[in-house]
Amino acid sequence: MNSVLIKRFFRISVVVGMCVPFLFSGCGSGNGGKDGEKKGTPVLPVMTVTRGDATVSREYSSLLEGKVNVEIRPQVDGTLQKIYVDEGAFVKAGQPLFTIDDRLYREQYNSALASQHAAEASLVVATLNEEKLVPLVQNNVISDIQLKTAKANRQAAAAAAEQSRAAARSAFVNLDYSTLKAPVSGYIGKIPLRLGSLVSKNQSNWLTLLSDVSEIYAYFSMSEIDFMRFRQQYEGGTVQEKLKRVAPVSLIMADGSLFAQKGVISTISGQFDQATGSVRIRAVFPNPGGLLRSGNTGKVVIESLYHDVLLVPQAATVELQDKVFVVLLGNGNRVQKQVIMVAGKSGNNYIVSSGLKQGDIIVTAGTEKLPDGTVIKPVRRR
Repeated sequence: MNSVLIKRFFRISVVVGMCVPFLFSGCGSGNGGKDGEKKGTPVLPVMTVTRGDATVSREYSSLLEGKVNVEIRPQVDGTLQKIYVDEGAFVKAGQPLFTIDDRLYREQYNSALASQHAAEASLVVATLNEEKLVPLVQNNVISDIQLKTAKANRQAAAAAAEQSRAAARSAFVNLDYSTLKAPVSGYIGKIPLRLGSLVSKNQSNWLTLLSDVSEIYAYFSMSEIDFMRFRQQYEGGTVQEKLKRVAPVSLIMADGSLFAQKGVISTISGQFDQATGSVRIRAVFPNPGGLLRSGNTGKVVIESLYHDVLLVPQAATVELQDKVFVVLLGNGNRVQKQVIMVAGKSGNNYIVSSGLKQGDIIVTAGTEKLPDGTVIKPVRRR
């Protein structure tokens, strides 16, 4: 009995001994722990940083105004008698807009005109009296004192005539002010008052706002840092010389569409706003169809061309606490985060001003949770 048990135990031991190597070979890779480390190494794409040319587009929120915005205000007192235009209408320079009751001013003008005629008649009489005395003085019939008196009377009459003419012209100006005309061609804005409304030359409200929108002024602000970069980019001894070298700018309208006309930057404010630390800039756009109006908003797009700069894909960067990082590939394929300074954005790339040099190798994907010192298997981007 014991011999049988011993034989069975021996057979089982042999079978187990033969299976154990197969079990271990099935669990492993055949090369021990070395191959296990390779399987745990991240395989990530990398690229070499190179230099090239890039176009940078910067957008600035802007407020649009017409070339000329005129507040139409009354210059005389009275009631609004006629309104010749409607809101939104296009008018030409010199076209009547409003009429204020002019009866009082017409009578004042007529009275001043009558006074002018009377003064001019008195001047004629004084002139005749002077001329009549000239031969009498020459013939020693009368003394020259009478002639001098006549001359003084004529001069006084001439001054009175001139004064009456000035009063008539002043009365005519008031009469002319009773009809308000368009000083420029443009579009009529809101008309808050109606017929019969009492208006005054001292009132704070205007009758309407007239906008000449043949050209549109787009006002926007640029930070001090952006302005310094902007100024250093262009050649020229003065700001005006630099502005002549700026490429035409574009305008994105409020609905996101691109305005058909290109504009130019015309002026830059002479000082920075201390409250905002920015400078005000004006771009001018032609507006032949009158599509844009005063009060519209948009974004001015300035494109700048950079030569021989370092370009890094945005997808290869990580932003953390207002800093931009890339993952730099070092010796032994170990990675290290590197802070970079971004000078601008060109398409899907960042323009790097510092933090990298040509020839550096960076990881382009999978960097979000990649600790410093991690060994990776780099794969070159094609």
